[in-house]
Amino acid sequence: MADLVHPARALWWLFEPVHAVTYFTPEGLAAFEEVGLGGVARSYFGGRAAPLGAVDAPPVIAAFFNFAPAPIERALPAIWKLAAPEAALAARISGASAALARLLEHVDRTQIELAADLLEGAVERLDCAGRVLAAANAALPRPSDPYGRLWQAATVMREHRGDGHVAALVAAGLDGCEALVVRCALDVRREALQPFRGWTDEEWDAASARLVERGWITERGTITECGRIRHQSLEAATDLAAARVWEHHPRAELDRLAAALKPISALCRGALPPINPIGLPATTTA
Repeated sequence: MADLVHPARALWWLFEPVHAVTYFTPEGLAAFEEVGLGGVARSYFGGRAAPLGAVDAPPVIAAFFNFAPAPIERALPAIWKLAAPEAALAARISGASAALARLLEHVDRTQIELAADLLEGAVERLDCAGRVLAAANAALPRPSDPYGRLWQAATVMREHRGDGHVAALVAAGLDGCEALVVRCALDVRREALQPFRGWTDEEWDAASARLVERGWITERGTITECGRIRHQSLEAATDLAAARVWEHHPRAELDRLAAALKPISALCRGALPPINPIGLPATTTA
């Protein structure tokens, strides 16, 4: 595991691609389509919100944070007339399991089971207080096959970190669109985030103007030194919020988990589009 980054962040780099296969692989998309959730918006909003039950848009807007309200309002609650949350949950786990079975075809099954066991052990130690998406996912029944177990454990871990990240963004005084503008000022192309998150050009430009006024970015859209320092602080807060599960855990055990996940994560990441909106850095060292 890399020594120059926080262990919680280094591990996120490894389990995030495992989770992401549900949204980007043919198997994942086909499973959603089979239950009536064809298309990126329906599969994403239906699949990710399903652990919360047949909710209306407001709690999903709050939980997803950096998605524009409008596309969520168009999707929910109408989406549940196409597929009940139970159907969406079944689709996402079956699609993810099928995708992982294909991608990890040449990975020793014992290594997959080890990674699943270690991640599930971390899930059992999580404190989900204040973390709605993590808690909802952690309450789901454990899948029986190793691919499903691995995917679900990775999903709980990434939602746990994501909930903490939202708290850090709120504490830093950023709204959902502003958070994306800051990220694009750092290292992501605007076209990779704005369309997927649903913000209009007018909303994006207004968020940019607010950040210029507050000293986070320049009028050219580049990050200022002040903005960089503030961003580093909120990322450190995210790491801190995600770190409790790893406290007092022997470094050897963290290295064991990282070693088990590294080849799995690399294969999953290779299946993702080169330009994608999941937030991982362009290259990682773990």
